[in-house]
Amino acid sequence: MTDSRLPGFYTWPVEKRRSVLAELLGRPVDDFGALDPDALALELADKLIENVVGVLSLPLGIGLNLKVNGTDYLVPMAVEEPSVVAAFSNAAKMARAGGGFTATCDPSHMIGQIQLCAPDEAAARRAEDALRARIGEVEAVAAEACAPMAARGGGLVRIEIRRLTDPDGGPPMVVLHVVLDVVDAMGANIVNHVCEHAAPTVARISALDVHLRILSNLAAHRLARAETRIPLASVGGRRVAERIAEADRFARLDPFRAATHNKGLLNGIDAVAIATGNDWRSIEAGAHAWAARDGQYRGLTRWAIEGDALCGSIELPLAVGTVGGITRSHPSIQLLRSLIGVTSARELAGIFASVGLAQNLAALRALAAEGIQRGHMALHARQLALAAGAAPGEVDQVVEYTLDAGHVSPEQVAIALQKSRGEG
Repeated sequence: MTDSRLPGFYTWPVEKRRSVLAELLGRPVDDFGALDPDALALELADKLIENVVGVLSLPLGIGLNLKVNGTDYLVPMAVEEPSVVAAFSNAAKMARAGGGFTATCDPSHMIGQIQLCAPDEAAARRAEDALRARIGEVEAVAAEACAPMAARGGGLVRIEIRRLTDPDGGPPMVVLHVVLDVVDAMGANIVNHVCEHAAPTVARISALDVHLRILSNLAAHRLARAETRIPLASVGGRRVAERIAEADRFARLDPFRAATHNKGLLNGIDAVAIATGNDWRSIEAGAHAWAARDGQYRGLTRWAIEGDALCGSIELPLAVGTVGGITRSHPSIQLLRSLIGVTSARELAGIFASVGLAQNLAALRALAAEGIQRGHMALHARQLALAAGAAPGEVDQVVEYTLDAGHVSPEQVAIALQKSRGEG
């Protein structure tokens, strides 16, 4: 990929967009048939999940203008909400004025939990002491279970022991954290396998019953970070930048605002996760847990003015993979992963973090500069026009007539549709 700018992309017909993308990828344009609404055959869908009755399609757009660590990326985004793709692309263009985004990611260390339930504190202490004294035995069994991962450069990193007390007076627990380097996988399957394989040894050493053996979706050892430094003029001047910084501070202080703040940035991250076959539910759970790590739920970003620039940053857990999962079985996912063009899970996590920061910038700037509704009006009118029965070729004129009327409502769209057909 040499340039993610593609000026005018949004004005082109779908066929031209596909043709340009095919040329950039060096692939036949026919490959993009994998993105057609019927690309996932019902027979294949019936093998992917249970009780299948059909296939639900989502609009798939391309986020433009993203530059991360000096490299341009075209970003596939699957989402039903209007303005997400356009807002991201606009914010990524603002960030390019300052060089784009810089991203760093921790190694792909995932946590598996083995839960031991003790009858009382004395038993919990004895179990903890015994496990610490013989941790080498547990490590050997765990390492044995992930030997194939070790052959790919990953494997067992360490085992941590925690003791949990119940403030409501319930019996204590001892919990082992089995930390694995899962390399380029998301890692859920291998982590669960290792926990289950090690559980009998843990039970024998601790003299306690093992209960849960499961991955944690709070990937606290797998953080991704992105930063950007944008000239004030590119975001609309110092006053707009000050308002962005104040909105961000609001999200740090108030969980009611923080929930909406974080939902907005996850709009972009989730859209890329869905398009690349990653587990967006896991990402959401980890992000929200990380946002509340100090006891209060807070925004995941930081924006501040430094000299003549607006500086932003984000940090969150990002358990994403470039291998495994649905990659080999879903034709659309295969194509979209080749489109984004990453070579490792850490590179992909850096893109996800940058997308989240850009999406947050777009939302805060809209709120700071003109209010969120103005930017949504045309897109909302487009949806209402389709719902009112407008054919695809009629939508643009219906939207134009609706906006000319000064407000967007189902009634106004119906009037605009009649006018466009010469019935008004």
